[in-house]
Amino acid sequence: MQVQPRIVDLFCGCGGFSLGAHAAGLAPKVAFDIDPILTSSFGRNYPQTKLVLTDLSVPDGRDIEREVGGQVDGVFGGPPCQAFSDIGHRKVDDPRRSLLGHFFRLVGELRPAFFVMENVKGLGYADARPVLDEALGLLPGIYQILGPIILDAAEFGAATRRPRLFVIGYDPTRFDRLTADNIDAIKQKPATVQAAIDDLSSATMVGERDGFDIWKITRTGRPSQYAAGLRSADGTFTGHRRTVHTPKVVARFKEVAPGGVDIIGRHPRLDWNAQCPTLRAGTGNDRGSFQSVRPIHPDEPRVLTVREGARLQGFPDSFRFHPTVWHSYRMIGNSVSPIMSKAIFSLIAKRIEIGAKLPVAAE
Repeated sequence: MQVQPRIVDLFCGCGGFSLGAHAAGLAPKVAFDIDPILTSSFGRNYPQTKLVLTDLSVPDGRDIEREVGGQVDGVFGGPPCQAFSDIGHRKVDDPRRSLLGHFFRLVGELRPAFFVMENVKGLGYADARPVLDEALGLLPGIYQILGPIILDAAEFGAATRRPRLFVIGYDPTRFDRLTADNIDAIKQKPATVQAAIDDLSSATMVGERDGFDIWKITRTGRPSQYAAGLRSADGTFTGHRRTVHTPKVVARFKEVAPGGVDIIGRHPRLDWNAQCPTLRAGTGNDRGSFQSVRPIHPDEPRVLTVREGARLQGFPDSFRFHPTVWHSYRMIGNSVSPIMSKAIFSLIAKRIEIGAKLPVAAE
C-alpha cells in the first residue's frame, strides 16, 4: 500500500505553492489561511485538500495535527510578505510581521521531517534580518537549515523574473542531505513571454459560467513546449477579458517600446523575447483596495489579462482564480510560481524518508 505523507500548507492563498507540491507527489492534506477571498477558488482547484480558514497566530501544533489526522511530515508556506517588501512601507509595527514567527513556532511544535518557507527578498535586508533570525531561533536544534537563499522563478523555467527568499529545513534522521548545489543542478533557461502567452492571442470567447468568462484556443499548429504544458485538454480557460482603456491611455501605451516603461502609470511594456518583471499583488479591502500595476502587452496597447499573467507565472489553464480581475491579480501576485515550486518539491520528495514510495514528477 502506497504511503501518503501528511503535508500542511500554511498561508496557502490561492494555492500556487500547493500546485508544485501536488505535481511532486506531496499533496497537502490540509491548507490554512485567513483570507476568504484569496482562497475562494481553493476548493475547486484542490477538492481533495481540506481548507481551514483561521488566524494562524492562534492554533498550536496539536490543533494542526488534529486537522491533519496525525503526525505531520512536511510544512510549507509563505507568511504575509507585505511588511518586508522592498516596494512597501516596511513598518516595524505592521502586525503581519509577527506571522513569520508563528510559521516557525508551528514548525517547532510539529517537528516535521522538512519545512519550506518562502518570502520576499526584503526579509533578508539589514532592517528585517533580525526578525528572520529571531523566528529561526524558535526551531529545535534537530534541523539542518539551507538558507536563507534567493531563488528566481525564471531560473527554473518560468517566463517571469520573481526573486524570492527561501529557507529550507530538514531533520537529517528522516531526510537525506540537501544542498544549494542540488538546487543549482536543476536550474534551467527561462521561458520567454512569447513562449508563454503568444498562443492566447487566437482565443475566442465561448461563454460565461459562474461569473467567469470562458475562452477557447483556436489557433492550429503546435504551441511552444511551455504553453503545451499549461494548456487544458480541450483548449479552454477563464479570465481573458481585455481591459478597455481610454483613447488617451491607448495612445500613451502605443508609444512605449518593448522593455520600456509608461512614464505616467509606470506600466512596463513586455518584450516578446524576454521575461515578465515580477507581477505585483495589489491590496485588499483592509489596505485601501489598490490595484497592482499590470504590464503592457508586447503588441497590443493594453495591460495583460488575468490568464496572460497566470501563464507567465506558470499556472495551468485549468486553474481558476476569481471572477474579478482585481482579486485574480491579487491571487497571482501573492503566489509562488508553480514551476519553481514543483522543482523544489521534486527534490524534497526524493529525500524525505517516505519519498521512495511517492510518485515523483519528472524533472
